[in-house]
Amino acid sequence: MSGPRGMIFDIKRFAIHDGPGIRTTVFLKGCPLRCASCHNPEGRASGPEIILRGALCIRCGACTRACPRGALSAGVGPPRLDRSRCDACGACAEVCVADGIERVGREATVAEVLAEVERDIVVYDESGGGVTFSGGEPLAQPAFLEALLLACRARGIRTAVDTCGYAPRETIARACDLADLILYDIKMMDGEGHRALTGVPNREILENLRWLAARGRPVVVRVPLVPGVNDGDGEVRLLGEFVASLPGRPPIDILPYHRSGAAKYERLGRVYALPDASPPAAARVSEMARLLADFGLDVTIRGNPHGRQ
Repeated sequence: MSGPRGMIFDIKRFAIHDGPGIRTTVFLKGCPLRCASCHNPEGRASGPEIILRGALCIRCGACTRACPRGALSAGVGPPRLDRSRCDACGACAEVCVADGIERVGREATVAEVLAEVERDIVVYDESGGGVTFSGGEPLAQPAFLEALLLACRARGIRTAVDTCGYAPRETIARACDLADLILYDIKMMDGEGHRALTGVPNREILENLRWLAARGRPVVVRVPLVPGVNDGDGEVRLLGEFVASLPGRPPIDILPYHRSGAAKYERLGRVYALPDASPPAAARVSEMARLLADFGLDVTIRGNPHGRQ
């Protein structure tokens, strides 16, 4: 199968929080947002990256000897990585027998992705599931995403696209017209708060969602709930008013914040922006669901969404 190549960083089988039924989630690399609460920070950059798991290091020194750019240096503890010199070639990961180093991100063809996806066609058919393209932001690789969606359609595999909606309208239109379901993240309604949380404004995101709903596209609005950030009553009511005003009144999935991605920041040499954040109390999540349901919306509280470990 010819066609565009893309950059992925994981394929997770038997996913149950990324759309209906049992699914395979394909994680595409690259994202225009820089969400403080992101639990897949390894999906932000468009190219490969090196992850260090210092606790697994056995101090053998193989990685420092293998690095062609001298980016790794040995010390008393685990090796240190100078990321300004690292080109993520992966030579260090290839020789690490302790799995203390991982190269995250690999180029793949449509055929290679489909070969993995097709392993569970029987599971999709029996459960009403399919394939979800997530990230990162899958719309950041539009040609690759469209080719994957077309290939799945040709094989009768149901598809979902999990997007933040921050993309040109024509990109949204091409990909979402091919998908069977759009999982559309709304991080925050307040414009200034959204910019502070994600690094980008939300006007285009909200306009794209309204446009999709007006076209009759099947959409589920997903709200990553972060305590002290977007869980205030005023913010929740703004969300309820907006979604209730959309054609078809799409359902809402509440995704309570979890800390599964926090450790990844240190492995990537980054600082986690929410070091003191904790998962929301169950009572508060239920109260948010009630506030949204008061707008006549169908609200579901989900488990941990599409996070890879």
